[in-house]
Amino acid sequence: MIDVGHRIRQLRIKNDLTLEELASRTELTKGFLSQLERNLTSPSLQTLEDICEALGVTMSRFFADEKEEQVVFTEEDVFVDERKDQVLHWIVPNAQKNRMEPLLLDLEPGAESMHIDPHDGEEMGYVLNGRITLCFSNRSKGLTVRKGETFYINGNEAHYLANRSSHRASVLWISTPPVF
Repeated sequence: MIDVGHRIRQLRIKNDLTLEELASRTELTKGFLSQLERNLTSPSLQTLEDICEALGVTMSRFFADEKEEQVVFTEEDVFVDERKDQVLHWIVPNAQKNRMEPLLLDLEPGAESMHIDPHDGEEMGYVLNGRITLCFSNRSKGLTVRKGETFYINGNEAHYLANRSSHRASVLWISTPPVF
């Protein structure tokens, strides 16, 4: 069962409205709305419809079960993609639906990451272990990034990561929008 008062308050705050502003938009009193939010009274269907309209939601959306969005991800949530000389850890499931996509990349000595085509976006990486070379397709020399260092680039050039060392390298790599 939905807590109508809590839901009204939640939507009012989300819309950055005071009780007074919501009262003005609905032609209801501030005191009545306060009682509604504290579940001391119940609205008629017409009143609730007016409140929903002022809050920018439909009645069906008002009563829809809002799934709690997962915020913390555990080892069980990680999808691991093992390839010949690299391991990709998709640390946030279905991240391609979000505005950014993080992954952990383990590169064996001599290995290269996937080649990323130019895109409208940005990327950053943090080297957790080892060192990598950030390579660009139109530059002859790459940039070395060591453990504890970060790179931050625009996605307007084709690029990839290479492990030119004799030890495994691990990188936290984040792209916005998702490109992996």
